Amino acid sequence: METPNERLTAFSIELIDTHTWLREELARLRADIDAYLDGVGGRPRDLRAHCLTFCSALTRHHTGEDDHVFPALADEFPELRPTLEKLREDHHLVADILRRLEVLVAEADPADARRVRSELDGLAAILESHFGYEERRIASALDELKQTFDSSGLDVRVLTDGPAAP
Repeated sequence: METPNERLTAFSIELIDTHTWLREELARLRADIDAYLDGVGGRPRDLRAHCLTFCSALTRHHTGEDDHVFPALADEFPELRPTLEKLREDHHLVADILRRLEVLVAEADPADARRVRSELDGLAAILESHFGYEERRIASALDELKQTFDSSGLDVRVLTDGPAAP
């Protein structure tokens, strides 16, 4: 059984692993759209499901950070508050893109494929910057958190229980 300190030391690694999984899923979505735009195949049948799964996982990840992780970090590392606020702002920006993307994909026809790709490109650029910034700025603090995690406090599963990769 892991001790709280062993669990916390692994938390920054789990954050990076979650970001890696999200990057890979976004790359798959972009590849599906590229193939469609290049005429290599028809509209991916599972594009909507894949997009909604990705959007849901990313939203759950950011909600877990905003509701649980960031308050814990702000309490123990007040100097991180400006960084955490910047990350929250990014989360709102990403949420707006996800909403537009979900609408586009739900109603997509061939004429919308380029708009979907444009939204995915914008999302990828923002997420790459956001994930890198977050990893550089808070990973070490995650490993140093003194707070214990239990059912009445921070539930770290919110951040790491993403859907199984296809």
